[in-house]
Amino acid sequence: MTCIKVLIENKVSNAALESEHGFSLYVETPAQKFIFDCGQSGLAWQNAAKLNVDLTQINFVVLSHSHYDHAGGFPSLLKIVKPKKIYTGKNFWQEKFSKTDDGFKYRGAGFTFQDLARWKIEQKICDDILELDENSWLVGNFDTHFKFSIPEKFVRGENKIPDNFDDEICLVLREGDGAAVVVGCSHVGILNIVSTVQRRLDLPIKTVIGGIHSDDMKIFARLEDFGVENFYLCHCSGDKLRADFATGSVLEF
Repeated sequence: MTCIKVLIENKVSNAALESEHGFSLYVETPAQKFIFDCGQSGLAWQNAAKLNVDLTQINFVVLSHSHYDHAGGFPSLLKIVKPKKIYTGKNFWQEKFSKTDDGFKYRGAGFTFQDLARWKIEQKICDDILELDENSWLVGNFDTHFKFSIPEKFVRGENKIPDNFDDEICLVLREGDGAAVVVGCSHVGILNIVSTVQRRLDLPIKTVIGGIHSDDMKIFARLEDFGVENFYLCHCSGDKLRADFATGSVLEF
């Protein structure tokens, strides 16, 4: 059995927990325990204690991309446990910014490759597909056959070029004879992510979990056409598509 607990999300399932604009999951497969994304501030770890999640038992951390609301909480996790590895996509260290009326605002992870080396934590990079265990994989470098748009405000690097989010990766978990896809924000388009996973793993996608950065009902319908049966959408998903899936929610399959 695989278990997922939402450690932080924009909303809460009960008043005893904290929320923030961010995303973090505790994932337990039959083989190992790990964190998928870290939220922005460390509130996720306070919630973990209330949800009876023992963070000292995690094996590693996966960061879906380097935006602050997904990676910013990582340094505070080190006060509790120092994981041996973090998994990221390529170009994770290109600094992220958003354009505002007052200039550029930093939106990156808040730590560097040099910090990681100082902490003696190994970085593993997922480019196309990377097996975590026999029931879970990471996938990145997505094929982009479906049209998608990234807001012009998102830029990266010293020259503030438009961000194409090629650092984005997703988590795939075996679900019966198919798979569940866990996404952070789906900046490169949820249709591109799901179709890429289907082709590379040759597994039917039964479930989509996380943020899809859209409230377009046509996308929802197209995912159903792909065969997706279950949706647990949260964080940056539009209110029209969000499920009752918030901080404190638990999902097992």
